[in-house]
Amino acid sequence: MQKGNIGVTTENIFPIIKKFLYSDHEIFLRELVSNAVDATQKLKTYASKGDFKGEMGDLTVKVNVDKETITISDRGIGMTAEEIDKYINQIAFSGANDFLDKYKEDANAIIGHFGLGFYSAFMVAKKVEIVTKSYQEGAQAVKWSCDGSPEFTLENIDKADRGTDIILYIDDDCKEFLEESRISTLLNKYCRFLPIPVAFGKKKDWKDGKQVETDEDNVINDSEPLWTKKPMDLKDEDYKKFYRDLYPMSDEPLFWIHLNVDYPFNLTGVLYFPKIKSNLELQKNKIQLYCNQVFVTDSVEGIVPDFLTLLHGVIDSPDIPLNVSRSYLQSDSNVKKISTYITKKVSDRLQSIFKSDRKDFEAKWDDLKIFINYGMLTQEDFYDKANKFSLMKDTDGNYYTYEEYKTLIKDNQTDKDGNLIYLYSNNLEEQYSYIDAAKNKGYNVLLMDGQLDVAMVSMLEHKLEKCRFTRVDSDVIDRLIAKDEPKGEELANEKKDILSSVFRSQLPSMNKVEFNVETQAMGETGAPIMITQSEYMRRMKEMSHIQSGMSFYGEMPDMFNVVLNSDHKLVKQVLEDANSACSEELLPIETNIAALNFEQSEMQKKQQDMKYDEIPQADKDALSEVEKKLADEKSKKDAVLGKYAGGNKVIRQLVDLALLQNNMLKGEALTNFVKRSIEMI
Repeated sequence: MQKGNIGVTTENIFPIIKKFLYSDHEIFLRELVSNAVDATQKLKTYASKGDFKGEMGDLTVKVNVDKETITISDRGIGMTAEEIDKYINQIAFSGANDFLDKYKEDANAIIGHFGLGFYSAFMVAKKVEIVTKSYQEGAQAVKWSCDGSPEFTLENIDKADRGTDIILYIDDDCKEFLEESRISTLLNKYCRFLPIPVAFGKKKDWKDGKQVETDEDNVINDSEPLWTKKPMDLKDEDYKKFYRDLYPMSDEPLFWIHLNVDYPFNLTGVLYFPKIKSNLELQKNKIQLYCNQVFVTDSVEGIVPDFLTLLHGVIDSPDIPLNVSRSYLQSDSNVKKISTYITKKVSDRLQSIFKSDRKDFEAKWDDLKIFINYGMLTQEDFYDKANKFSLMKDTDGNYYTYEEYKTLIKDNQTDKDGNLIYLYSNNLEEQYSYIDAAKNKGYNVLLMDGQLDVAMVSMLEHKLEKCRFTRVDSDVIDRLIAKDEPKGEELANEKKDILSSVFRSQLPSMNKVEFNVETQAMGETGAPIMITQSEYMRRMKEMSHIQSGMSFYGEMPDMFNVVLNSDHKLVKQVLEDANSACSEELLPIETNIAALNFEQSEMQKKQQDMKYDEIPQADKDALSEVEKKLADEKSKKDAVLGKYAGGNKVIRQLVDLALLQNNMLKGEALTNFVKRSIEMI
């Protein structure tokens, strides 16, 4: 028997492995089963080249668990005593301090960097034995044993068959790994698609009301997964079945891309377009990364562009190492090439589907839209490709490319300054009357009700030539697209003031909401009253919900314009009735206001060429006193008109109708509106 110390320059590798790799200790099974598979594949390679002429026999890698141990067995090439000394006893392990500083947070990095795959066994085991016999003719079987110190023993033993058994005596604080369900879960996670059959115990059958073991190996993996096959040998149902196996609870995918490239890097895989409607975060991390069919991670940020993390599926590349680390991904040139390749492949596939079957592409657009929009917003080079097949959908359900839509609206929706105005709605039901008014004017309205459409609107205004997006309820129809057209007869200012005052008095007081009342001639058939919201302020508030740094917009009140149609007979009637009912009471107030306005104007003329410091204090005080009296008189006027308005059911009804149309009439006010409507009928 040979005894010795493992060739390691730091005092003791094992406490470091235990302490710093503990958070990732489940990967020991991945490492050891992968080693067993590698040894088996090497034997198959030697056999194919004639370097091994013996019987191959059953090459299944077997994992077994009993009360104290886990054993991983293979019938691969095995090892001689010399090979154990070379590959197990000599660890290329440099300064402990450098190691601790650099790798203490990343178990994968340390194992990969120092070739310590086998030593991950000591994360869970207090003692490890290797029982092995080389495939070479006349080889002597040996047993290596180590109890978690630098000391090991190596002795000759009898072993009938070639290959290696790794026996782990599980530590007291890692007993969870002796549970069948725990090992089964880990094998399914890491070893599900390994290229050599892997068996965990025996299959079980129900017999006499209980489960009993059969003689058949319980093979846990598919050694020839779909992505390793040629697309020409696969049917649509094969791709769908594989998707169901990967994501049992998901809807059927929209379509998929089979990746297969061998230059300038190796990459295979299948990426699926899932049905994505919203909730970006919940859909991420569904792509599984493999290295030679060994599972590495499902956190693929850095390997694929951010927007492609919305895809589902599998990527397998030997050029991304099994022990992958974040810092590696950020700097490796192969990873960047892979990322670029996948982006191109995705955009080419989308373009191909769009060209070959546009009807099918349009049918899937509502599911595809969030994915494509996310890509265009976050990846400049993807926008350059995607704008050829990205679609706009109008409120009638018709689809257009950007170029097609521009052609459709340019004659009728260009304003007097030459800007192309894209009208859109984000809610068909709530904005129906505004959409209807726009259609009656001959305008087309886009439906932009997606999760990312607020951001898309801003981006498209920068990308598309001389255009502006305006929500259809952001102004009255005649002002949505400003034209050089003759306007209706405008009211005199004093009449506008009366109308504004009576309607303003009946508007509700709402938290963080401000109303501005104005009048405009909108034709006899136009609505008597409309509530609109400034496109700019509303968009800023919406952006504040999805973009950091804009939160101050979210704190600002919602500002609405209440627009009165001075051409409508009901508004005319209100004005006439208000004049008639209030003229006697308003006459002295109006006289006082006119006198005070004249006095204020004269004082301001006198002071207009003087700096503020040059104006005598007495003059400042006099002007201030006039302004105060003027405000008091205007308050009296508003009070008179407000009192009249409070008793006028038509005014109250018109205001409530406008609020109701904008989903702003609720609670007691809604109940009162219903009662009043019944009374008026």
